[in-house]
Amino acid sequence: MASPSLVWFRDDLRVADNPALRAAIDRDEPIVALFVLDEESSGIRPLGGAARWWLHHSLASLAEKLDALGATLVLRRGAAEQVVRQVVSECGAGAIFWNRRYGGAERDVDTAIKTALREDDREVVSFAGSLLHEPWTVTTGAGTHFSVFTPFWRACRALPAPRAPLPAPRTLHGLPGGPTSDDLDAWGLLPTRPDWAEGLRETWVPGEAAARERLHEFLHDDLPKYDRARDEPSAGATSLLSPRLRWGELSPFTVWHEAVAVDGASGFLSEVGWREFAWHTAFHFPDLATRNLRREFDAFPWPRLHPTHLEAWQRGETGIPLVDAGMRELWRTGFMHNRVRMVTASFLVKNLLIDWRRGEEWFWDTLVDADGANNPFNWQWVAGSGADAAPYFRVFNPELQAKKFDAQGLYVSEWAADAPTEPIVDLGETRKAALAAYDVVKRSSRTEA
Repeated sequence: MASPSLVWFRDDLRVADNPALRAAIDRDEPIVALFVLDEESSGIRPLGGAARWWLHHSLASLAEKLDALGATLVLRRGAAEQVVRQVVSECGAGAIFWNRRYGGAERDVDTAIKTALREDDREVVSFAGSLLHEPWTVTTGAGTHFSVFTPFWRACRALPAPRAPLPAPRTLHGLPGGPTSDDLDAWGLLPTRPDWAEGLRETWVPGEAAARERLHEFLHDDLPKYDRARDEPSAGATSLLSPRLRWGELSPFTVWHEAVAVDGASGFLSEVGWREFAWHTAFHFPDLATRNLRREFDAFPWPRLHPTHLEAWQRGETGIPLVDAGMRELWRTGFMHNRVRMVTASFLVKNLLIDWRRGEEWFWDTLVDADGANNPFNWQWVAGSGADAAPYFRVFNPELQAKKFDAQGLYVSEWAADAPTEPIVDLGETRKAALAAYDVVKRSSRTEA
């Protein structure tokens, strides 16, 4: 009797270049495709609102694609360790395949499932599908992890080239009468009261087909101006691929190989490398979203939170045009230009003196591309507490940044034309206050040394 193969989809919502799916196809048995919405396992971080919106539509797209190929996507909700084992029992799967995750809590869940299923005489195999290089394969000469990007990326480039992408299947052998599925709409991933997602719907089309279309559009139309104009938020020179990579609608292998075939892609590829660096760091420091990577920053004297400053920042009502434009773009579209992300983050941490974790939490809830590594990694970089961090005394002056990267005011005019004009803080005075607070960290570090 045939024993089906179970493919457990996670942050890899695609059929092309999906090693777990390919392994199931090669086994030549009926396939059960499963996605588990796990909001219960210990340490698993619940998704933010914008991420839930994207997940709904990406799952709908994946289900449609699998159905066209001959398989059915089974949706289940609950703690993954119980749900996966239950579905395996229901369908009698003899082999279970998935692509690896790298967060600490996710690894714990996967290890427990793998151990239990193997003890039950099931074949369980995981694959590298989300990073170009596994975190344990890129090390310093001393065998430790890297803490600075440039030598990390140099070491990556010295390794053998990333494998070629795997082809998309032309057909799949689904399991007739397989396990029942939850109704996607019943999961309540979409906002209703209120429905704040109009701007997301106008901006994005989630799913693998749209992801591939955007990759080709970027490489052919936007890459030639990428190095020159990527820091200008109104230039339209960025790839807009970050949510596609976050949800695995594109694999980094596909992005890499299609980009290297185009002249002038090195600057863009280094940004792919930055994503790798963030995940390698998160692999070694699973509490990246809650603890300072540089422990001396635990001594930073965060003042008592001003009752209105955080809300003004979140709403784009700080009276600082570039900051307000970025925060309004974020709320409307679930996205913000990377240069503006740095400016808005610096303003929160170093002008408002608000703990970087409050900003990370807001971005986690409002970004469609927020993931467990890049979001906290980049916040810690701006705050000065992270890996290869910007020195704390490097404060992004939003007025100078606007003059340099939005000289004609196009970005600000688009997003913040009606924003308040009276700043809630004085940039110069708050910069001095931030540097004075940092002196406490330096003194504490010298005392401990």
